[in-house]
Amino acid sequence: MKTYKLTAFEANGEKVLDEAFQAENDDIAKGMGEKFLSEKGLSEKTHRCTSPAGKLILFHR
Repeated sequence: MKTYKLTAFEANGEKVLDEAFQAENDDIAKGMGEKFLSEKGLSEKTHRCTSPAGKLILFHR
């Protein structure tokens, strides 16, 4: 399992979410990140999810 980082921001740059979670690979992590954001009502906020290697796997501005 790898550790991924999911972050969401307000328009003014304030962090509203800063979570780490575990997934087997980038595709699974992307799906998990999208689901988590949706459940928290943050899908339309600026957000990103990065892999342990620093790869951007999910982004919305």
